[in-house]
Amino acid sequence: MPQFDFANVFLSQLVWLAVFFAILYVVVLATLPRLGKVMQAREDQVSSDLDTAEKAKATADKLQADYDAGVAAAQDAARARLTEARTRAAKALEARLAESNAALAARADAAEADLNAARTAAMSEIEAVAADAASDIVEKLTGKRPTPAAASKAARSALA
Repeated sequence: MPQFDFANVFLSQLVWLAVFFAILYVVVLATLPRLGKVMQAREDQVSSDLDTAEKAKATADKLQADYDAGVAAAQDAARARLTEARTRAAKALEARLAESNAALAARADAAEADLNAARTAAMSEIEAVAADAASDIVEKLTGKRPTPAAASKAARSALA
């Protein structure tokens, strides 16, 4: 292999090594500033994006806090309206119950008056029946029939 023959080719290999090293060095020197600029631009872009993201997060957090406050206010307002509606419904129910109770009391009074009238009528009929029965008994025992007024008086005192 000719490249391992140091007697003939060593000097030419050294020259070619220096030429290729110089070309590589020039290419690297030309590429490094552009690479640095690209890296710096990328770093600036990432930094800018992070700042934008932080601002967006702060805005989103503020919006979330405002939304939560709005929801809480709406819930409080709904609770207040619900409490007010319950209070109105309870008052309306109390009023209807009062009307119903008044109507029931009136019906109960009327029923009690009817019952008293029926009781009085029944008592007078019972007195009449008791007076007749007492007159019949006295007549059978004594042979003499008492007067209707006396029999009625005696039955009334016995029933009272």
